[in-house]
Amino acid sequence: MGPGVVVTGLTLGALAVVSLLAFQANGAQDRAGGPKPTATTTATGTATAAAPTASATPTVPALPATSGTGLRVVYSVGSHYVWLVDPKKTPQVAAAFPVTPGSVEPTPGSYAVYSRTPTTTGTDGKQIEHVVRFAQQNGVVFGFSAAVDGATPTTDPTAKTGGIRSGRAEGQLLWDFAPKETKVVVIA
Repeated sequence: MGPGVVVTGLTLGALAVVSLLAFQANGAQDRAGGPKPTATTTATGTATAAAPTASATPTVPALPATSGTGLRVVYSVGSHYVWLVDPKKTPQVAAAFPVTPGSVEPTPGSYAVYSRTPTTTGTDGKQIEHVVRFAQQNGVVFGFSAAVDGATPTTDPTAKTGGIRSGRAEGQLLWDFAPKETKVVVIA
């Protein structure tokens, strides 16, 4: 048996082992529900694993039919989503994004922006920006804001906080969209 046959046999054996391991890893990913890695073979005949592909962008919930009419900010306490709605534009939903609520949620209903503050300190001690307040209930102030460091609040169950946090870019969008007197509709 010549050296070429031995090398070919070893290469085929190595490829078979790598293929088996890739097949088993793929099956483990299927059971775990995670992304499936793919294996490719390089010019040298060695197998390399590709990085898992990113999941598709999360689906934005459709604007609920119960969200009212006219120019408005819609906040869903059920899905923790915000929609910026301008019926004079196409599409009517100017932006939609997830938010992180405080420890207390506002009662569903229609409100209006009554106060805005460019920057301040949140009840959690974080520097926040683009504060848009729309309701006060039982001593809790409700409003939208974004943490300057981009962090979401850690909810303290002993504190009553009504701050609804978004990312900084989304906070800027809401700030630009909702001057004083803009309608805010809170839905279940």
